Amino acid sequence: MVTKRIHELAKELGLASRDVLATARELGLPVTTASSGLEPGDAEALRSILLPDEPDEEVEEPPTVAPAPVEADHEEAEVDEVELITVPAGVSVLELARAMRRPAGELVRHLLSMGLMAAAAAPVPEDAIDALGEAFGFLIEVEPEKVMPESPGVLVKPKRVFEDDPASLVDRPAVVTVMGHVDHGKTTLLDEIRNTNVVAGEAGGITQHIGAYQTSVEGRRITFIDTPGHAAFTAMRARGAEVTDIVVLVVAADDGVMPQTIEAISHAQAAGVALIVAINKMDLESADPIRVRAMLTEYGVVTEELGGDVISVEMSASNGEGIDDLLEMVDLVSQVSEFKANPRAPASGVVIESHLDRGLGPIATVIVQRGTLKRGNSIVAGTVSGRVRAMIDDKGKRISSTGPSSPVLVSGWASVPTAGDLFEVVKNDRIARSIASERVEAHRAKTLVVPTARERLGMLLERLRSQEEAELRLIIKADADGSVEAIKDAVSKVAREGGRVTVVHSGVGGITENDITLADATDSIVIGFNVRPDAKSRRAASAASIEVMTYSIIYELLDEIEQMLVGRLAPVEEETVLGTAEVRATFRVPRLGAVAGCYVTEGIIPRDARARLVRDGVVVYDGKVISLRRFKDDVSEVASGYECGVGLERFRDVKEGDIIETYRIDEVAAL
Repeated sequence: MVTKRIHELAKELGLASRDVLATARELGLPVTTASSGLEPGDAEALRSILLPDEPDEEVEEPPTVAPAPVEADHEEAEVDEVELITVPAGVSVLELARAMRRPAGELVRHLLSMGLMAAAAAPVPEDAIDALGEAFGFLIEVEPEKVMPESPGVLVKPKRVFEDDPASLVDRPAVVTVMGHVDHGKTTLLDEIRNTNVVAGEAGGITQHIGAYQTSVEGRRITFIDTPGHAAFTAMRARGAEVTDIVVLVVAADDGVMPQTIEAISHAQAAGVALIVAINKMDLESADPIRVRAMLTEYGVVTEELGGDVISVEMSASNGEGIDDLLEMVDLVSQVSEFKANPRAPASGVVIESHLDRGLGPIATVIVQRGTLKRGNSIVAGTVSGRVRAMIDDKGKRISSTGPSSPVLVSGWASVPTAGDLFEVVKNDRIARSIASERVEAHRAKTLVVPTARERLGMLLERLRSQEEAELRLIIKADADGSVEAIKDAVSKVAREGGRVTVVHSGVGGITENDITLADATDSIVIGFNVRPDAKSRRAASAASIEVMTYSIIYELLDEIEQMLVGRLAPVEEETVLGTAEVRATFRVPRLGAVAGCYVTEGIIPRDARARLVRDGVVVYDGKVISLRRFKDDVSEVASGYECGVGLERFRDVKEGDIIETYRIDEVAAL
């Protein structure tokens, strides 16, 4: 029976959780995080090793291990019983223990007695392999090291890495983003944490919402970004401004995993950040945390209760129950991860929010990632320069300086900077203005030659053709769960030597702006099966040069993915959207049947054009416009901003809120 968790034992012994966790791992105990549980015997063994009053076995002079005298006959008998085992180069302590059929803890203890420190997952020191084999009665042969091919890369844009002297680094607070499905309690949780912090803090509390705030756990601070939602999180990643250290995934205990939960998991996994699951609404009678944990396993999130390494906390944001436990887990992950920064360097960080304030002018909330930001510093963020005129912290107090992981509202910008941009402190205002001006010119030059989605796809195909190790990344959206699963299963079987397909995210429903932003951040192609992007998503895809490919026949989809993986596409039919119209009323007309009363929102609606009807992002009809009227007159086309009546060929099930999309098909050359 589990009686102690790592962090509970650490608190009892007055030690840091990360030190206790490291020792437990060195002894080969099956623990993964600071909240992992220990069996009673393991807890006692760990306590006996870590008790402060225990004499340290190590002395100033390393102990000399003298072999016990043995009789010659006995020694020869032992040599006859030696077993030969072969292990790969770089074998870990755990792998060697399995080959020897011995507990990993025995090998770790023997290495410690030799004056060598090696955890169960760490490689065995080369000069200790023969000694270990002799001690346990084995002759160990090491295979030559194999040259492994280079990794094709990861899904994430690399986090900014600062080249600092390790001696200059100090602990910094973790930066936490809260994500999850709508109405699962993200905002309530953030409000509850913020309000608790205000009550515990100085009188007056927060006078102005700045988009981020800090709370404390046993004197250690945690920074929460108070902009819940995937768009803000992914937008910063798309600009290379990776600021989040930990994602708290809020899942309602009654609803379980929902579409935006899956989206949040995809974003967190693509970003490669630590994940903590907060199972909310435990005060409801219909709460079922076991079902929630089981559902999460389908998306690669296996909690500790089910044998995984993801921490989960049961809580209720509405009454505050379990919030202290959640904060303690966030603090534990922060301690074990050892987030550090150099506070003495010139300040740099990320813009979280920005807007034009009537009294202060252009203002921006920033989080300092490195260095100390001071009043009077010259700063530049993206194409905007400025001078720090005033700084306001999350309590509403004016401050003169702030260090790493601290959120602060900054005024003094020349104009409003863009959320997600990186900022940095420079020597003086002239240099700041010069850098901003150069970036404006570079941006202008870039926008003049920005590649189209087709050109970007061509560059991707060229990369797939030329690289020995290539990866095709996809975001898949479909009209039904069954379609998503069938496509993912079929896509997983598409492969070539040195090439693979990775599904970054998949889901049911229309193609959204979030899908486009994630595709931009991970360099992916968006695939739609019987679904369409709306007007906003199309504009976002066009602005980001993201290829959106839609299909209604699954074998065509799979055939094109196979073609892309080998770096080519056959001559294809390229679709051009002519216009969209929103159905605002329906009525029946003799001889024509059901007619949709529409308002044209974009482009033109021509008569006799190909058309599809989209309902909630899903295509429910694909055919032709057979009648088009303005009042009582037949017309050949209707432009944006006008009303009209539209009749569709052999289709009568038109409903208010539907979108009619007209398009044409052009054949284009192969890439």
